[in-house]
This record gives sequence, structure tokens and C-alpha cells, in this order.
Amino acid sequence: MYDTQITLTGRVGGDVTLRELAEGRAVASFRVACTPSRYRDGEWVTGATSWHTVKVWNRLARHVAASLSTGDPVVVHGRLVADVWERDGKQQTSFEVVASAVGHDLTHGTSTFARSVAEHVEGPAPAGAAAPAAGQRAA
Repeated sequence: MYDTQITLTGRVGGDVTLRELAEGRAVASFRVACTPSRYRDGEWVTGATSWHTVKVWNRLARHVAASLSTGDPVVVHGRLVADVWERDGKQQTSFEVVASAVGHDLTHGTSTFARSVAEHVEGPAPAGAAAPAAGQRAA
């Protein structure tokens, strides 16, 4: 209810890893590199790059794995989650973003959207029903 929400803009820093789990569940993870830049004293100054681990689940995981490639500009929104453990008697903490939304950052280019057949508001298509042709909406 009171989760910490975070939005990242950056670039995909490597391959998206997709794992299929039991009962049709899926999880994907990838890294995002965020490098700030500021216009200061008449020139652009680049800051230090920060790296963030992103985890996505189920349908979003499959869409992310099919849509993102290394270097793609992305916007990621989700919950910031801390993982705390102990190593050599010292407490360690790492953070990851469990994403609820992921998309290409369109300030860097264009993207084409393809709706998943299973996502129509009317619910799943009846057995034997044909999917709409590219560029058409379901009736």
C-alpha cells in the first residue's frame, strides 16, 4: 500500500533474461544504465552512470523479452524493493525495481506498438476466432 515507487529512464545494459516458471508464470530481468547530463555554463556535463536491476513478471516479462534489446532507451516504473542478507557477519543490501510498466523512451526515437491478441478488453477470443489483421482493432 505504501510502497516506494520509482521511475527510471536510461538504456538497457545487456540481454533481457526470461525464465519460464511453473504454472505458466514467467520472470524476466535486465539492467538499466542511467547517466545524467546537465547543461552547465554553456556545455553539457555528463554525470556518473548508475546501474539498476529490473525484474518483471508474467505477461509483462514476456513482452519485455520480446521487445527490448541491449542499448534500447527505456522508461521503467515500479516498486523499489530492498533485498537484505548477511555475508561474513555484515549486513548487505541490494535494491531492485519490480516493474509495473516498461516502454521505449520516445525522446530518443520512434517505436511501433503491436497489441497482443490476449489483451483485448473484451476478454479472450472464442475458440476458433481469427485474430484481427495487422493495423485493425477487434470488433
